[in-house]
Amino acid sequence: MKDFNNRIAVAYGDGIGPEIMEAVIRIFQNAEVNLIIDTISAGEEQYRRNYETGIPPSAWDTIKNNRILLKAPITTPQGKGYKSLNVTLRKTLGLYANIRPVQSYDPFIKCNFPNMNLVVVRENEEDLYAGIEYRLTDEVYESLKLITRSGSEKIAKFAFDYAIKNNRKKVTCFIKDNIMKLSDGAFYKAFAEVSKSYPEIENDQMIIDIATAKVAANPEMFDIIVTENLYGDIISDVAAEVAGSVGLCGSANIGENYAMFEAVHGSAPDIAGQNIANPTGLINASVMLLNHVCLFEKAALIQNAVNYTIEQGVHTADLYDEKNSSKKVGTKEFTDEVIKNLGQKPSKLPAAKIKTEDSCEVRTVDLTSSPMISKERKLVGVDVFIDYSATDLGEFGKSLTKETSKLKLNLQMISSKGLKIWPDVNAEGKPSDMVRCRFISNAGNKEASHKDILELLTLLNKKNFTFIKTENLYLYDETLGFSV
Repeated sequence: MKDFNNRIAVAYGDGIGPEIMEAVIRIFQNAEVNLIIDTISAGEEQYRRNYETGIPPSAWDTIKNNRILLKAPITTPQGKGYKSLNVTLRKTLGLYANIRPVQSYDPFIKCNFPNMNLVVVRENEEDLYAGIEYRLTDEVYESLKLITRSGSEKIAKFAFDYAIKNNRKKVTCFIKDNIMKLSDGAFYKAFAEVSKSYPEIENDQMIIDIATAKVAANPEMFDIIVTENLYGDIISDVAAEVAGSVGLCGSANIGENYAMFEAVHGSAPDIAGQNIANPTGLINASVMLLNHVCLFEKAALIQNAVNYTIEQGVHTADLYDEKNSSKKVGTKEFTDEVIKNLGQKPSKLPAAKIKTEDSCEVRTVDLTSSPMISKERKLVGVDVFIDYSATDLGEFGKSLTKETSKLKLNLQMISSKGLKIWPDVNAEGKPSDMVRCRFISNAGNKEASHKDILELLTLLNKKNFTFIKTENLYLYDETLGFSV
């Protein structure tokens, strides 16, 4: 990381957070990691002080000054409008990439796939996690899935750069573009375009449903997975469970100017203060942090000590079993063992290799001539979502057609929940109380105008049709920019 000032912000978190963060700090001290630690208060205590995001202004100042945050698990209080601290951090700091390495520790931690070693690269700012939702009618609720071309290109490039820097051979894109042809289609098109700049890295794509099944049944077939926000959240947890435990996995959230590192698991308040929490996930996250700031030797030193400790059968209660473990230990005792083993290398588990300065470099990719960038946009109609309470769908369609017949936008079809129900009134079942009415310009190839849409809405209002929302219909370089 360029221009790093040698200071990191550290949040001890809630629940088991303080215990496992203390483990990491002790390991840093004994490994003589040359970092200055600025502790911040964030999480449940700050929520109770009426900071709705769980972060006070002073903590924001420290995070933005240091640019690196190591965060233990945080508890978000239920209800009362509290916002997720993680989501707030990711959006505010522009942490567009989430990275979750998942590997097998077999035979020391039971796993059916001893060669499993994959990385999930998840887009972190878009998709349904934008959190834009509406209640539209008495029974219809909406959550907007937002995918951008630039965001998709950025995460695809990150995945390929990660492959180059970490000597990975293949990147697989998980999508559902057979159904969501525009949004997931755009994500895959961006992936395919970016892949052309990395000819030495193999690439392919899989539909998310079968891909999830493959991660569960045969994770050894994957190297790097890149995918959208929601899919990535699910896939990374599936992969972690298949590997043996969510408690082993660290996570990085990377942006252009900031980075945050954390364990994958939650704050587990039910076991807080009992000295039984497994600190491995946060330790692994701290190793990712050290590699990010190019402290490669210290990262390898700590990673090898952790793997050696696990290899020796020294396990916390969540991993202990009589067959594969030699000693059951608590949080502090596990940390003591890791500290004692600094300088050791595992003989059966993979030993960490010290990275070089080349691992901080990224490839320049010119996407200014991407075919995804449109030259022309043409407005050709509008979808009007109407509160529907009529009993006769045929009469409703005829009435709507008659009332708007003299306008420049004419009714083409009516659908409910994505199914066309008029003029072909042959669908089984009752429509919901909101229908989509598609109006298309009657002027042939001539562009419609916002004035035409306003005239339509004015008439609908005058005739007591209750419209809920609208979506403009565009052609992009004469290609449909809307589903048919």
